[in-house]
Amino acid sequence: MSERNGARYVVATDVGGTCTDAVLFAAGEPVRLGKALSTPPDFADGVLAAVAAAAEGMGIATDALLAETGLFVHGSTVVDNTLLTRTGASTGLITTEGFEDTLTITRGAYGRWAGLTEDGIKHPVATDRAPALVPGTRTRGVPERVDYKGAVLRPLDEDAVRAAICALVEDAGVDALAVSFLWSFYNDAHERRVGDLIREIAPSVYVTLSSEIAPVPGEYERASTTVINAYAGRIARDYVTTLQGLLKARGYDGPLLVMQGYGGLLPAEEAAGRAVGMLECGPAAGVIGSRHLGQLMEDDDIIACDMGGTTFKVGVIQGGAIEYAREPMVDRYHYVAPKIEVVSIGAGGGSIVALDPVTGVPGVGPASAGARPGPVCYGLGGTEPTLTDVMLLVGYMDPGTFLGGTITLDAQAARHAFEEKVARPLAMSVEEAAIGIYRIAAAQITDLIHEITVERGLDPRDFVLHAFGGSCGLLCGVFGAELGVKRIVVPHTAAVNAAFGLLAADIVHEYSVTRTLPADSPAEEINAIYAPMVERARAQLAAEGFTGDAIALDWSVDLRYGRQVHEVTTPVADGGPMDDAAVAWLAADFEALYERKFGKGSAYRAAGMEMTMFRLSARGLVERPPIERSPPGDGDPAPALIGRRDIFVEAAGALAPADIYDFERLAPGNVVTGPAVIHTPITTIVLQAGQAGRMDAYRNIVIELG
Repeated sequence: MSERNGARYVVATDVGGTCTDAVLFAAGEPVRLGKALSTPPDFADGVLAAVAAAAEGMGIATDALLAETGLFVHGSTVVDNTLLTRTGASTGLITTEGFEDTLTITRGAYGRWAGLTEDGIKHPVATDRAPALVPGTRTRGVPERVDYKGAVLRPLDEDAVRAAICALVEDAGVDALAVSFLWSFYNDAHERRVGDLIREIAPSVYVTLSSEIAPVPGEYERASTTVINAYAGRIARDYVTTLQGLLKARGYDGPLLVMQGYGGLLPAEEAAGRAVGMLECGPAAGVIGSRHLGQLMEDDDIIACDMGGTTFKVGVIQGGAIEYAREPMVDRYHYVAPKIEVVSIGAGGGSIVALDPVTGVPGVGPASAGARPGPVCYGLGGTEPTLTDVMLLVGYMDPGTFLGGTITLDAQAARHAFEEKVARPLAMSVEEAAIGIYRIAAAQITDLIHEITVERGLDPRDFVLHAFGGSCGLLCGVFGAELGVKRIVVPHTAAVNAAFGLLAADIVHEYSVTRTLPADSPAEEINAIYAPMVERARAQLAAEGFTGDAIALDWSVDLRYGRQVHEVTTPVADGGPMDDAAVAWLAADFEALYERKFGKGSAYRAAGMEMTMFRLSARGLVERPPIERSPPGDGDPAPALIGRRDIFVEAAGALAPADIYDFERLAPGNVVTGPAVIHTPITTIVLQAGQAGRMDAYRNIVIELG
């Protein structure tokens, strides 16, 4: 699938909790960026506003831009927001009789603290399971049973199914139904029949079958995934449909591709039915963008940091490979859709700064002011001081340049709120308290990065740190130096890097078959498992316009040691098919990955190894214009110098004079030495004393730590 013939632009948009971002590509032209405040609950309006902001910077009308657009790719937090705010559909669950309490039991005792912070786990007696998205009153068990080999032990009682559907739809008033039977991933006939009956009896009800959305082992995880998809599915479908309609009305008639949490794109129609796949698609796109930028800059080991309005997120790229989460969660609910591993804390620009009511200790987040009312300095009604207000108070932000000057920040209001609610109760000056809060935020970020690197046997000093998101450039000079990374890269697309990552993604369909085989099974047996998946994948991609070299098929296998539960997804060398030598290499690669994940010496071949799941990732390689390089100039940034003001300098421990630069006036080759601030139209970059930031050929700022 490529852009329409004769079309000029490729557009990517990403909806975040605070802002919506847009990135525009065209062959032979510089990358264009746009940013606007998100517009909940009608997020599609914010998408058009971000595109309009980019179009305005180009001097072109939005309709004219969209008429010349050949490909539109999109990521959104709409599903995340639905789960976090509990605004999904009234959902019912039909399951195997006798297993009605699966969602309530979760994983036994572990379910009491799954998803809690470290502080929440400190008092396990006080913990409790998260309330199920589908309570027992909206759960019905029906007689049926399939065994672990897929054989029918008890036929489906269709009369009981009809009674359950009527009770849930007519009496309980549900408008979405999830169906999750035991062992349905081996034999889905019963689930498919229930789906037919639902569409016959209640055609307006949104239906999700576990055998379609999560055909994997794990009774609780499969049921939870199915319920999540049903709960958010209608909203996701309506959102995607609305966005398609708005784009068409404004002149765009090309394909809409939607980002998934595993780092691939899906056509809008398919994505609308797989709401669970959209979870955390923005952070996934950011990591994809970092890997793409790393390939351009010949960096294979990257710590990808994304700090936006509500959270700070970090993912690790090692040897050019991306880590995938074994047990992804949303809020406190497990799901089994593949997802790039990204860990996060509630520390973003909109995170509220407050004192603990018991101890009086100041903290940052996790509560957020969001886009509206937002930080106090936005002047949109916010009354609680946030980290953005702190950045203004320590001199990093210019009230007149925020979002390209579209919003004038109210420094006086921010100062008043911070003094009243933070500084005065701490018996400190505004500046002292603001510096303290800044350091707390930097320390929280450093601890999180240690968790995903040092605590897993990785040395941050071996990595390049990518700092993106609207707020990351404000703190990266401090926490990057604390970590001792090789250098810091603040991408040209830093504040819209998730949208940039969308442009680096391909269409990806995921397939899997669950079967347990010894690790030394014959290659022919393994290839026979893959053959139907490969045939289906090629047919699906061909229907979407991909043929020949535009198709890439990647095989991988989940392996584990005998009687163990920790499985590791291991790529098949050269993608597949396999011969007996490739099977032997697969086992060796599994052991190397196992030790990298769980520590040197943890592998134990004497326990025996077995394969448990066979995965196929089918990629349709999307054509896109290359990123243009700019010719280097000299190192003198003087033409971009626009002023001087006091900012917080870590080495001085206080506010000190610093040079202020305009990013738009910098040229490739220019070197800015700290302490300094670089203002871009959509973010701000702070260089600490002793650091030097060089603009490279892609207009990234590469910071050497000195």
